[in-house]
Amino acid sequence: MRVLLTGASGFVGRHLHCALLDRGDEVFGIDLNCTPLARSGDALDFFRTDNQRWDLAIHCAAVVGGRASIDGSPLGVATNLALDSWYMRWLARTRTPRAVFFSSSAAYPVALQQPGDVRRLREDDIDYERPGRPDATYGLTKLAGEQLCQYAAAEGTRMTVVRPFSGYGEDQALDYPFPSFIQRAKQRQDPFEVWGSGASTRDWIHISDLAGATLAAVDQGIAGPVNLGTGRATSFDQLARLVTEAAGYRPELKHLATAPQGVHHRVCDPSRMLAFYQPRVSLEEGIQRALAT
Repeated sequence: MRVLLTGASGFVGRHLHCALLDRGDEVFGIDLNCTPLARSGDALDFFRTDNQRWDLAIHCAAVVGGRASIDGSPLGVATNLALDSWYMRWLARTRTPRAVFFSSSAAYPVALQQPGDVRRLREDDIDYERPGRPDATYGLTKLAGEQLCQYAAAEGTRMTVVRPFSGYGEDQALDYPFPSFIQRAKQRQDPFEVWGSGASTRDWIHISDLAGATLAAVDQGIAGPVNLGTGRATSFDQLARLVTEAAGYRPELKHLATAPQGVHHRVCDPSRMLAFYQPRVSLEEGIQRALAT
């Protein structure tokens, strides 16, 4: 297939780019800036002016940059509203037959992610008529993008909407907690810093499984929305212990109460995904891979 991939130089985009090439697809990458993987350096301008018809478009490009960026740069993150709306207009104009929109677990209502028992978020926990407040402007843009997908579908594009949870991997930027934990463990930091209380939980899915599940959804015609996660709730303290034990030491954990930490629990019900894709990389194996790099 001829595939347009936005966000091709980002963490998710790089891995999707490799996975698509491994399948024998022809990939044209674009992003917000020019890189070796992005042959066009301004996705917004591309969507405004391009009139080519592709077999498949996968939209990963977004302004995010981790929790500090989500909390500290809400107007920058809101740029995604323009990016996503022009993507949908481009799909309709070019009559692209198949497309993927990368939403986010941040689109879920924060009211469902509070302290107490872990609630595994189901896709129907987002009601487009009464969606509830998502997580910051980033979650708001993703929620809006999901609803725009319905209009693109009405114009003839078969849409697949995926909601990834905490994707991680060996080459992820240090803006995110997993690679930061790996770096601290490699440096054998003691005390070992953990943002927040350490009790909040996340659902970690290896980047190879995130890419694999996305392409499986495309191949099997899954419209979604579909959660991409494992359903395993891992607290940041537990992650720190797994990482440091794998690195061969047991430091004191130092909690930074004033650091950005987001919602308390963010864990999915992966039932829809498991109907067409089974994750292959456990969190323990993912940690070992990252420590080995």
